[in-house]
Amino acid sequence: MVDLQGQYQSLKEQVNTSITQILESSTYINGPHVHAFQKELEEYLGVKHVIPCANGTDALQIAMMGLGLQPGDEVITADFTFAATVEVIGLLQLTPVLVDVELDTFNIDPIAIEKAITPKTKAIVPVHLFGQCANMDVILEIAKKHNLYVIEDNAQAIGADYKFKDGSKQKAGTIGHVGSTSFFPSKNLGCYGDGGAIFTNDDALAHTLRGIVNHGMYERYHHDVVGVNSRLDSIQAAVLSAKLPNLNAYCESRRTAARKYSKAFQGQENIIIPVTVNNCDGICDECDCHVFHQYTLRITNGKRDALVKHLNEKDIPCGVYYPIPLHKQKAYVDERYLEENFTITNQLVKEVISLPMHTELDDEQISYITNAVIGFVNE
Repeated sequence: MVDLQGQYQSLKEQVNTSITQILESSTYINGPHVHAFQKELEEYLGVKHVIPCANGTDALQIAMMGLGLQPGDEVITADFTFAATVEVIGLLQLTPVLVDVELDTFNIDPIAIEKAITPKTKAIVPVHLFGQCANMDVILEIAKKHNLYVIEDNAQAIGADYKFKDGSKQKAGTIGHVGSTSFFPSKNLGCYGDGGAIFTNDDALAHTLRGIVNHGMYERYHHDVVGVNSRLDSIQAAVLSAKLPNLNAYCESRRTAARKYSKAFQGQENIIIPVTVNNCDGICDECDCHVFHQYTLRITNGKRDALVKHLNEKDIPCGVYYPIPLHKQKAYVDERYLEENFTITNQLVKEVISLPMHTELDDEQISYITNAVIGFVNE
């Protein structure tokens, strides 16, 4: 699904030099490489504060802790996403409220958000799934109307631009009150282990978050807030610093591969190609709102599972993200949830399939993959 080895070869000298420097200086935690990466990412995103942490799941949890959410507070998020989003809500004894998503973009449905709001609702967590932002214009309007926090789960969309209705643009993850991301190795900006970060333009919130990630300390052995142990280590920061200047190029390579996929699949009766929040079909050259962390098709003739088996037999990696809705997961079953409120999610889990997507995809590979998909689906 990803070619981490190929990407490493292009950065080998820089990465190896940085890691050697860290080994020789032994500055493994909160060293100069971490501080340098923090500043570099703040500049790239155009955000005032980046708070590095140990992983993307921690980033979401720490963001919620920093906002002061209390047990019993309701947090609305998407039913169609990875479990980490709802997992941290449960860990903090908040109340998850899962809602349906849009059929075309796979992102949280703003209409479903508004219907789910109660007096106990305190926050919305839009997940920018597969590489593009949810409808932040409407989500921000809803949040303002009901005095709610917006916490962006940006684990899959770092580098994406969101275009507002007025034509202005802003980087994914920097739009709400606070944003979070993951640097898991397979992400568009990934390290060589676990890593994550939190983003905000709120000075007071940033101060709180910096304490939380480090055991609640601002001064050694002075614990001012309840915290956790969640720090990005220097080696991972060095890897990310090497990759960050290439992030826009990585995203454009993925968009180029996506356009080639989409052109090959265009017009296929049983295959629905990705669309974007800007109402582009993913083929146009101007699209910059989607960074294609995943290239996800919908197979509409009931052959998705058989296609997975077929591709595996031909040594073509693929993934089903996600096969089970969160509201049906044993850990998150709740009698409040009614199946009629999850018609889109229940449909998507039967149709979606993600194809290989990375910066090293070439025309021969794309042709082999698309021919295999088209040939099988149309049999």
